[in-house]
Amino acid sequence: MNVPVANQSREFGLGMKDQASLAPSFERRRLRFYLGQMASDMIVLLGAFAITSYAYGGRLQVEPVMLPAQLLLPLYLTIALHNGTYSLDSLKDWRTSTARALSALLIAALLLNFLAFFAKLNAMFSRAAFAIGLAFAAMLMTLLRQAAVDLIRQRWGPNPVNVLVIDDDGPPIEMPHTYRLNAGEHGVQPSLDDPHALDRLARYLRNMDQVIVSCPPERRVAWAMVLKGSGVHGEVLSDFMHEIGALGVVHREEIGTTTLLVSSGPLGLRARAAKRMFDIGVSLAVLAVVLPILLLAAIAIKLEDGGPVIFRQKRIGRGNQLFSIYKLRTMKVERGDSDGNRSASKDDERVTRVGRFLRRTSIDELPQLYNVLTGEMSLVGPRPHAIGSLAGDKLFWEVDQRYWQRHSLRPGLTGLAQIRGFRGATAREDDLSSRLRADLEYLAGWTILRDIGILLATARVLVHDRAF
Repeated sequence: MNVPVANQSREFGLGMKDQASLAPSFERRRLRFYLGQMASDMIVLLGAFAITSYAYGGRLQVEPVMLPAQLLLPLYLTIALHNGTYSLDSLKDWRTSTARALSALLIAALLLNFLAFFAKLNAMFSRAAFAIGLAFAAMLMTLLRQAAVDLIRQRWGPNPVNVLVIDDDGPPIEMPHTYRLNAGEHGVQPSLDDPHALDRLARYLRNMDQVIVSCPPERRVAWAMVLKGSGVHGEVLSDFMHEIGALGVVHREEIGTTTLLVSSGPLGLRARAAKRMFDIGVSLAVLAVVLPILLLAAIAIKLEDGGPVIFRQKRIGRGNQLFSIYKLRTMKVERGDSDGNRSASKDDERVTRVGRFLRRTSIDELPQLYNVLTGEMSLVGPRPHAIGSLAGDKLFWEVDQRYWQRHSLRPGLTGLAQIRGFRGATAREDDLSSRLRADLEYLAGWTILRDIGILLATARVLVHDRAF
């Protein structure tokens, strides 16, 4: 029986009494696939080393080649079972499956070499044959996983999970690759005092892996109680939780109640520590290089009009706290904008001749390395804005209230928005929206490697036609 195809869902017909034949059970199929994948990995691993042995020595060499493979196999399977190599995600995306399998293989190989060193078995192994066998096994595992996912999509459809969406007069849900049931048309209700009604509902839930119910608020408790006894993964749609951006549910046993998790901070302790150490190390190195440039710029500013070299302005920082940002002064003393009510524009009459060069080359931003060292800023993050900054004729947070979410990390000297060209004046609301989307994307997918990539990409936009 075919399952829902791409971008389509399957409706239950009004005459359907027992839908067991409509939705095939994927649970047993998935279990058989996992076992088959484990068996194929075992064959691939041992087979790759056996072929390497014949190619390397002309015969099956047990101690130098096959013994390491036999020791590697249980280590690999143990790590693969632990890191999700054989999981639902591996059925949906061959890249995820391959990445987990190869990471398990690499960790197993490193662990085997570590144990062999202490057991003094390294001399028995052929290092060259081990490396070749490992690479051959990795290549075969990659090819097999790509073929396996393609086969699953051909045989099972685009989704290896049966998902049922029950519409009980709640907000509409547009979700592809699902089965759909109109509760009113089929007379399905969460009647806790009617065993026959529950039996009728159970027939629709048969072979389902996940059930999502959309209903009015007054029926959510009843549906929740029914789904708890259904034996499937059950969800009840809540537009209120979506509206407040709830991240999860927290059960507070100490006070006997349940709360909604609405914020958690984008980074854990180790990630924040790594980011901070990276900031300090790179900032000190950069400062050592750019100090002569800062000195020359300070002299040029002073010679032009005799005014102060450094410009200070209140900006919104981490946790929505205000801090003083430092820049080289680029505007005339009497025309400085301490609140940032007016963004600098091309041919802005407030900008000095020296200031125009400093802005175009981004040299005016270099004093912010001091903000980085003091912990008020980071090298990479959402750019800090002045309190009075406007997008069109609206304050930034009046354009989109998600604006405040960008302050959950330290602001940055540069960021994802900057390397994508979203900088300069915000004459329209869209100018802010583009930056905000980039900032929220950065917060959702932070890694130290991404920070390094953004810093390297910043070199391309240091001199920019929108750097007014």
